[in-house]
Amino acid sequence: MTGGTIGLAVATLLLNLGVAPVHAQDDCVTITDFAGNAVGAFPSDWKVRKDEGRSVYTVQEEGGRRFLHAASNGLGIQAALEHEWNLDDYPVLAWSWRPKVFPKGADERKSSTNDSVLAVYMLVPYSRVAGPKAVKYIWSEKVPVGTRLTSNNGLTQVRVLRSGTEGRGEWRQEKVNVLEDYRKYFDTREAPKPIGIAVLTDADETNSSAAGDYAEFKICRK
Repeated sequence: MTGGTIGLAVATLLLNLGVAPVHAQDDCVTITDFAGNAVGAFPSDWKVRKDEGRSVYTVQEEGGRRFLHAASNGLGIQAALEHEWNLDDYPVLAWSWRPKVFPKGADERKSSTNDSVLAVYMLVPYSRVAGPKAVKYIWSEKVPVGTRLTSNNGLTQVRVLRSGTEGRGEWRQEKVNVLEDYRKYFDTREAPKPIGIAVLTDADETNSSAAGDYAEFKICRK
């Protein structure tokens, strides 16, 4: 999916979203753990830009854990959940993810092969035309960890959080300081108010298939 398309897609799909329930636990607040969503269906509190995305993302359950399963066949459609929060109080975004099928030939450094098995966004309002600003975290098969990429004319700043196929089929927990990353990548001291999160498992540029899982999204104190 191209950078411009990503920005416009996110801007569109965030319109009229419902707010997800939250639950306090320790120093974290749960954005969603999919417990209130029906297994086998697209989560009712999430939105997609195109109806085809409803077939890409479905809630599944395994060992008592519910999660969002993504299976893309030649598609690049995001799913998003609206949730506003205060970054000064909760600067850390946490989640679990599990790669299953890596898109064949993907390399996020090239627009012609810019597909990822897993991607998570923090979304910040910017423009209804250009779309929001976003910090995007990806699990790449080829691009080294720590690599910084940009798309959507610089409105989407990308950080490679994990790289390689080691861990395929296994859950990994992540915790990232999205406030620090936002300030660093956009060269600002502001603490914006996020409007939500999004996920993307895509395989449109490589015309292949990709599959992975997302679970237990939380915001946390430092």
